[in-house]
Amino acid sequence: MNPPAAETGFDRVLGFTIPERDARGRVVRLGPVLDTVLSAHDYPPPIRHLLAEALVLTALIGSLLKDDQGQLTMQAQTQAGIVDLLVCDYRGGEVRGYVRHDAERLAALGANPTLKALFGEGYLAITFDLASAGERYQGIVPLEGDSLAQACESYFAQSEQVPTMIRVGIRSDKQGCVGGGLLVQHLPEGEEGRERLHVQHDHPHWEHVKALAGSLRHDELVDPALSMETLLWRLFHEESEVRVLSGTPLSRGCRCSLEYYRSVLTKFGEEQLAEMRDDAGKIVIDCAFCSKLFEIVA
Repeated sequence: MNPPAAETGFDRVLGFTIPERDARGRVVRLGPVLDTVLSAHDYPPPIRHLLAEALVLTALIGSLLKDDQGQLTMQAQTQAGIVDLLVCDYRGGEVRGYVRHDAERLAALGANPTLKALFGEGYLAITFDLASAGERYQGIVPLEGDSLAQACESYFAQSEQVPTMIRVGIRSDKQGCVGGGLLVQHLPEGEEGRERLHVQHDHPHWEHVKALAGSLRHDELVDPALSMETLLWRLFHEESEVRVLSGTPLSRGCRCSLEYYRSVLTKFGEEQLAEMRDDAGKIVIDCAFCSKLFEIVA
């Protein structure tokens, strides 16, 4: 691997492969996009941190899609948790996210609540919608462990049988929020005919890559002075070849519009529409993702 030539900044995801180790990965750093998504609601610090982590994970996993029109949706949900809904999605480099929570119960937890305290007995669903093939598949895993990243690792192990290591770092201060992430996977000998999961985890190539990737520090993930190319160089510069793929720019994408909501309302009957109208005869819709209000006469 040669020293990095190009330097990527915030709001990009960079792909890479290590051919001789049968490994692939993604590294991402979010900055202004993260601040834009988080500013849609007055989230308290623990919820801001949770949503920031979820958005980093969504960008990492969504960027694995080969279908440019495909969509990755990550949804965490519970019946009685303080956070009863977290949803993020990725499509074509656009990310968005939203968290619904009980503010009074959250305030009683203190500054750094655990994932268990926030969700209780929850689950994480990861859904891939492949537009070009017209296919959709989903994996669901319990929300266990110390972080959403651990739950995502469990998803890849259980649903796709792909050994995966994920690291996420979040830093929030007066200058804004920065989120960084690294995802590394072991794909021996291509997708077809690969070994079973319990053998793959002991594969010497995977053990080697996992050890190198595991040396990554939290401060390196969120250091804006450290480019993603340099970060990869630090981790894997002793490898004979690391192929860095073209970086994908990331943006906040909310697909709400008057046309979209009008099309949704056509699915309701007149009696239901009447219940939705206010005293002025309008239906006001509040987009949870971006907090825009849409007034529709229907």
